[in-house]
Amino acid sequence: MVYALIALCGIVAGAISGVVGTGSSIILLPVLSLAFGPKAAIPIMAVASIVGNASRVVAWRRQISLRAFACYSVTAVPAAVLGVRTLWIMPAEISNLCIGLFFFALIGLRRASRTRGMHLGSPQMALAGGLVGYLTGVVYSTGPLTIPIFAGFGLAKGALLATEAAASIAVYVAKALAFGAVGGLPLPVLCNGLVVGAALAVGTFLGKRFVLGMSEATFRLLIDAMLACAGLVMTGSALFG
Repeated sequence: MVYALIALCGIVAGAISGVVGTGSSIILLPVLSLAFGPKAAIPIMAVASIVGNASRVVAWRRQISLRAFACYSVTAVPAAVLGVRTLWIMPAEISNLCIGLFFFALIGLRRASRTRGMHLGSPQMALAGGLVGYLTGVVYSTGPLTIPIFAGFGLAKGALLATEAAASIAVYVAKALAFGAVGGLPLPVLCNGLVVGAALAVGTFLGKRFVLGMSEATFRLLIDAMLACAGLVMTGSALFG
């Protein structure tokens, strides 16, 4: 029953993230945290994200911006490893609280980035990669931040989706290896991550037509609503669990 619910959530999350470029972890991380605990949920989601993002890369592979990918990933990858090491020594309650509060903060950060209209060059991409990469290692879900970062580099539509997904794969592979190095990626966690990732991939390819009819304003509102709900679940788990 638990796996059926996770698979259903994964397909829905994959459908949404396949169009807006983010949202899968926002939907799934609270569910995985309740099912497996926060320490296992994050490496499971890291493995799942590799599979889920790979489906977006395949769908838009000819439009990847190698320059944007390289500038961002060169700092994001080592920073994510450092973030994982920070997360791993945290108590579970503090980890949940940090993730939940960060989800709430992302609502304001996303709105501010849209209002101010960022324009980023290569040095700014590298700086953003280091900062967001570290945050991704600690709190996991920073997709709502990476989308405006790559958009600020001048990418849009397929190029934006593919390049952000490729950079995310690099970061999540580094995270998965870092979890493995500290003993956080045993075989059951790896298998669960692959199962969730398969559900994300199915959602990406099968659910796209149902989501494309939504307006951009509706998408933005949907992401903010998901952030708020996920933040409530994670902070509630930390404070009252």
